[in-house]
Amino acid sequence: MLKNALSAAAIALAMLGSAKAQTAQPVPQQPEQIKIIELVTAEDAAAVLDARLAALKAVIGLNSDQEKLWAPVETAIRQVARHSAERREQRTKAPQPQSFVDILERTADAEAARAADVKIVTAALKPLVASLSEVQQRRIPAFLGLREGRYGMPQPIAELWLFEEEQ
Repeated sequence: MLKNALSAAAIALAMLGSAKAQTAQPVPQQPEQIKIIELVTAEDAAAVLDARLAALKAVIGLNSDQEKLWAPVETAIRQVARHSAERREQRTKAPQPQSFVDILERTADAEAARAADVKIVTAALKPLVASLSEVQQRRIPAFLGLREGRYGMPQPIAELWLFEEEQ
């Protein structure tokens, strides 16, 4: 009886495997083009930037004299975020790189553009930071995406959120 039960089970498994083989879809020879779905709209990005700017301002805790120095900082950050979004858009429209040299060149160009943008923000920040107390100054680096590195000095961790649109 046990022999009959085992035989029946083996037959059932063989039939099941045969049925699966008949209904299995053939594997495509070439990968299909993956559609990229934009999960964040320009309006979403603008709302996040507005929130981050408001939060940065609140974290610093500006007094009335310091408040006068805030507008150039906000303008610079918005300009840099716009540049970042424009570079991302340009990248999506650019032809595929043909070699690793193309990739290196594009990387160098992007890094140079980001460096110029960081200079824009730092130039706008200097007058404001000069007016801040040590406590206020200490709050800024971590909020921007910097972490403590060697000798207690802030260091970039990966990307500053100023360039988030580009990622």
